[in-house]
Amino acid sequence: MPAGTMFAKFKSTNVAAATTSQSVAEGNPITQYFEIGKPVACAGPELAWRIHDAYRKSDNKECSVFIFEKKVAEKLHKPRRKETITELLKSSVKTLERFRHPRILQIYHTVEESADTLAFASEPIFASLSNVLAFHESKTYDNANVPAAGAAAGAAAGASPAQTQGTAGVQPQRPAHAKEYSFLDMELKYGFLQLTEALAYLHYSGHVIHRNVCPSSVLITKRGIWKLAGMEYVERMNETDLNSSIPCPPWSNRVSKMAQPNLDFMAPETQSTSKCSLLSDMFSLGMVICAVFNNGRPLIQAGNSTSNYAKQMETLDDMVHKLMPRLPIALQEATSRMASRDATARPTAQLLQLIKYFIDPAINALKFLDVVNMKDTQQKSQFYKTTLIEAMPVIPRKLWWQTIWPMLKSEINNNEVLAAVLQPVMLFVQEATHFEYDALMSATMKIVYNTPKSIQASVTILENLHLIIEKTKPEDVTTDIMPMLFCSFDGSTIQVQSAAVVAVANVFDSIDELSIRRMVLPKVKLVFEKNITDPKIVQNVLMCIERVMDRMERAQVMEEVLPLLANIRIPDPDIIMRTVRIYHKLFVDKSYGLSVETMATNVLPLLIPHTVNPALNFEHYCYLLEVLQQMLEAIDRQQRNKLKLDNLSMASPERHRTLRHQFSTDNMNAPPFNIPNLRIDQRKTSSAEDMARKNSGGSGMLGGWWFGCSPSSPDSNFLRVGNVFPNRRLSDNTLMTPKIRIAPSCASSPGGTPGSGLPTRRHSSIGPQERRGSAINLSPPTGGSMPNTSSSVPFLLSSSMQSIRSRRQSTVLSSGPLGSGSGILQQLGSGMYQLFSGRN
Repeated sequence: MPAGTMFAKFKSTNVAAATTSQSVAEGNPITQYFEIGKPVACAGPELAWRIHDAYRKSDNKECSVFIFEKKVAEKLHKPRRKETITELLKSSVKTLERFRHPRILQIYHTVEESADTLAFASEPIFASLSNVLAFHESKTYDNANVPAAGAAAGAAAGASPAQTQGTAGVQPQRPAHAKEYSFLDMELKYGFLQLTEALAYLHYSGHVIHRNVCPSSVLITKRGIWKLAGMEYVERMNETDLNSSIPCPPWSNRVSKMAQPNLDFMAPETQSTSKCSLLSDMFSLGMVICAVFNNGRPLIQAGNSTSNYAKQMETLDDMVHKLMPRLPIALQEATSRMASRDATARPTAQLLQLIKYFIDPAINALKFLDVVNMKDTQQKSQFYKTTLIEAMPVIPRKLWWQTIWPMLKSEINNNEVLAAVLQPVMLFVQEATHFEYDALMSATMKIVYNTPKSIQASVTILENLHLIIEKTKPEDVTTDIMPMLFCSFDGSTIQVQSAAVVAVANVFDSIDELSIRRMVLPKVKLVFEKNITDPKIVQNVLMCIERVMDRMERAQVMEEVLPLLANIRIPDPDIIMRTVRIYHKLFVDKSYGLSVETMATNVLPLLIPHTVNPALNFEHYCYLLEVLQQMLEAIDRQQRNKLKLDNLSMASPERHRTLRHQFSTDNMNAPPFNIPNLRIDQRKTSSAEDMARKNSGGSGMLGGWWFGCSPSSPDSNFLRVGNVFPNRRLSDNTLMTPKIRIAPSCASSPGGTPGSGLPTRRHSSIGPQERRGSAINLSPPTGGSMPNTSSSVPFLLSSSMQSIRSRRQSTVLSSGPLGSGSGILQQLGSGMYQLFSGRN
């Protein structure tokens, strides 16, 4: 929630009084130095101080002005006591000026007095703790079970804790304003710790006892910091023995209420023994903690009556015990001991800071932030860059704007720590809503854009420029951000130029096309040319080019981007892959018009050498190879089409020769196939000389039968063939026909006969009229690429069959197996004799 809206408006019970207070400071010298606004809160004894918003005239610094009207004391008290109250309040301001500590209210201007008023200026105040608790009390007062019998009348009247009963016959002043505000758990934790630190400072450094620790003495600044004020009743301690008690006056009805501490938060030993110590302040702090967790009502509500105070003090232990479940577990024991009537049981302020309840990284970050102005530059930078960044995720967003942002805002003009401050500022930019950014951050960021910055500060702004533009109004982007971005390219440092290139890549959607063409691209190219050997710069330039090229003209891409890519010589894998992606984008998107000539001459020669780059991993290599293959395929496809068109455009018939040769059967490769159950036996060879020798020397029956000597032999035709052909070479009869066995083929096979299922084929050694059955299917398979002609036979036979085909036409003599009777030799002999006789 923004700081300007997180605090609700005042709920005044007296509108006329609020209107009159606008002019109460007239005549007071403080008006010469401050412009005073409306009243926003009240504090001090009986809430006598009215707190007004204001700003200092000299530097417009925001502040608050406290005004006390002297006539208030005249109405409540006898006239002779007015001077006493005035002096008491003046002394309290002087004491505040003397004690300077982050937990003590800071005074901007000392007290000024006029005839009617007292006034002083302090740091900006949101409200007193009494104002906030009054609101919580008003919501629950009617239903609350007030433990004090003396407060029954006040409860019935709806009075606040500060309201006195009507015993004096005068209606006392009620709190002028109540703040509608709800505390976060971390706010309460940090607030209690701040009060503890303030008391530790007063006790052990200032050597004083506060004596009036109560809600009206606790002021909450506009940054949410709890400050201790109300120094009207401080008592100096014995510096030699800080734990000793000192005399102090008890509360009395004979003294003005405004001149005494708040009885409801006074330690019991002060009232009973007229002595106090630093542990008396710890009792008061414990009662403040109880009031916060008791819906704003103090456990003791004496109504300025000492008798009521004494009665309620007797039941204090029981009331504390009943209240403990409302407190955080880590705070219960300490609070119970602080609210004890036995002073020795109470912890000191130093010990209280060490309890587990206050051990919190977020609290530590907030503590350092409160005193950051007291640290040196190195400590500040380390805190902003590291400690605060780590703690912000656990700090509630409410405290971001209320506590952290005002401190960061105040450091914007400090150039020494600006770079460190911008780290958490960018986190604010990222997490802020558009309304929060426009209302709370926009004006401050404009100061950052237009002021000189260190190198690191400029880099931080540029690297997060996309986050800033996302929250900034379009008109402010054009007038404030873009000029700063373009000027960053002209810087003399590589870091700023590189960050500017990255910024362009991140915010290119917010840059108009004209600026991209005329401003961005020329500046990016200039940065590239100056830092062509810097891998980081080259990487950022490629990233920028890859993102903005979609909004560039095609001609500009081809004329400027391609030459830029050609000049990259860094073998870094990331740079190579980004270059390949850009080339691939140009190749895939046809609108760029990347021609095959450009790919072949300018792209591939640059990419192919990277295929052997040892720095590429497997994934990089595969992607590179895929892009190369796509480009090569595109080149191949276009060149083939071009060459085919060129061939078709030729007038000569020779243009068809290539196709005829391509589809010729001589160039066709038939797939291999096997004829089932086919077996080819080896041929048996025998020379004619051996036959003659055996014929002449053999007289046995076996020899005669084998060579056909017996007239009754069916193979006797062999000799007749030899006599008929006297000029025949003997070697022509050395080869015998093969014996082919094959399973019966089906009727559907090529060349088959419908009757027997076997084809009839004429042998080359018999007459044209004589056909003989065959058990072989030599036709090629259907569906193949080989033509079904007689020339297909050599494809089916072995090499020996091919040699037979190559010989001249002659009679082939072969013999069948032994004991075959009238075999194939007799048939061949008879056939060849008939053929010869027919020719003669």
